[in-house]
Amino acid sequence: MKLSRYTDYALRALIYLAASDGGLVSIRQIAEAHDISQNHLMKIVQDLGIAGFIRTTRGRQGGLQLARPAIEITIGQVVRHTEGDDPLVDCSTCRISQGCGLPAVISQAREAFMGVLDTCRLSDVARMPGAFQHLFPVQSRS
Repeated sequence: MKLSRYTDYALRALIYLAASDGGLVSIRQIAEAHDISQNHLMKIVQDLGIAGFIRTTRGRQGGLQLARPAIEITIGQVVRHTEGDDPLVDCSTCRISQGCGLPAVISQAREAFMGVLDTCRLSDVARMPGAFQHLFPVQSRS
């Protein structure tokens, strides 16, 4: 299964926030750290805020932070939110769909994939924030 760029960026933003240890971070900081479009990231951050993954604080001293501890957020939750529940293959117009077992196999594989992601928490993938320091400065806005 290939994840969309949207999901990739959402996970990058969440990992950055988890590594910031609860401090406020700007969209600009995340965009610059990952060399991604700030405008595109704004849409993703807004969506993650509506979904309850992040909290935004407006104003001059505002910024972003996780809405709940990283240990409470699974990668599966994020991927399900950003990718949706669309099937991997659309068999609705296929001539052999009535006798084909492929949709069941693909569905089973997707569930196994998501099952693994459900066991992994955001805190697991951002477990070594110090390791990110040489890649980008993980600093909170104080």
